[in-house]
Amino acid sequence: MTDMKKIRTGVLGCGNISSIYFENLTRKFDNVEVYACSDLIRERAENAAAKYFIPQIMSFEEMLEDESIRLILNITTPQSHYDLTKRALIAGKHVYVEKPLALTFEEGCELVEIARDKRLLLGGAPDTFLGAGIQTCAGLINEGVIGEIVGANAFMVCHGHESWHPAPEFYYKKGGGPLFDMGPYYITALVHLMGRVTEVTGMSHKAFSQRTITSSPKLGEVIDVEVPTHVSGLMRFSNGSVAHLLTSFDVWESVLPRIEIYGTKGSLLVPDPNTFGGPVKLAINDGNGYRDVPVTLPFGENSRGIGLSDLARCISEGGNPKAGSDLTNHVLEIMCAIDSSDERRSVYKCSLSSFVKAENL
Repeated sequence: MTDMKKIRTGVLGCGNISSIYFENLTRKFDNVEVYACSDLIRERAENAAAKYFIPQIMSFEEMLEDESIRLILNITTPQSHYDLTKRALIAGKHVYVEKPLALTFEEGCELVEIARDKRLLLGGAPDTFLGAGIQTCAGLINEGVIGEIVGANAFMVCHGHESWHPAPEFYYKKGGGPLFDMGPYYITALVHLMGRVTEVTGMSHKAFSQRTITSSPKLGEVIDVEVPTHVSGLMRFSNGSVAHLLTSFDVWESVLPRIEIYGTKGSLLVPDPNTFGGPVKLAINDGNGYRDVPVTLPFGENSRGIGLSDLARCISEGGNPKAGSDLTNHVLEIMCAIDSSDERRSVYKCSLSSFVKAENL
């Protein structure tokens, strides 16, 4: 994915996830020029600029005023995604935002509408579905190897982030929790492999009202938990298949698979959707169980930023970004639908949007 016409980009947020973006955007994807970075903690921006040879440290306002910056990478915490992305779009910048796109579907739709009205491109994470592992799975499904898809199960279960993350508080506030934090990886993979979701139901639970941080530098601090931490959702896809999603920060140990997809001719073990590579395992109806499938496609290593690079390509050449707003907003709607279904004790019917079907991505 190379293009000698570089799109000058400003990076907003230099926190925990930023290093892999900076690494890949300055050394791997050469159609993006990381021209400026910004962070509320200036020292973070200074460290990033020094390490990755970024020419400018700017405030967000300065990025918006700089006409040479065409693209904003918004990797701030989820609570800031909507406001900062909206301001960037209004200022005439293309935007790629970390997951989730926003905290409500209404906010997501507003951002999509602003981008459309101003003829700007809007996209966002995750882009892991573009990696070798899930693309290998997509090829098997599109070739009919497992037949017609019947259903799927997806599991993201652990005991939270307070044992390792240096600042885990936001994971337990609105916009966090296992569904909004990790759910985008799993739902994006399912949508890419199985198509658009039409109906959703959900149930959730919160096991602990408070969490104690056991990682440095905030060891011993207590977090108030504001969101559900054990969330289960059922999704019906446009082809009639049904998938179950479980995301939890309340599970100590588990042997569940990440994603397992079932077809009329066989089953497919999909790799961790928070990674880019394998393993991929396939079982067909011959009684021999699962076997490894070679993963030989490109981008098997950590390639975060591939979605932004693809969006930059579309700025130069035209076309729809693969990790574009149709997909990211549909994933946001599904997550909000799980919450809404739980609150209302009813089935949520997804909107008919301009969602791009998986096989056209």
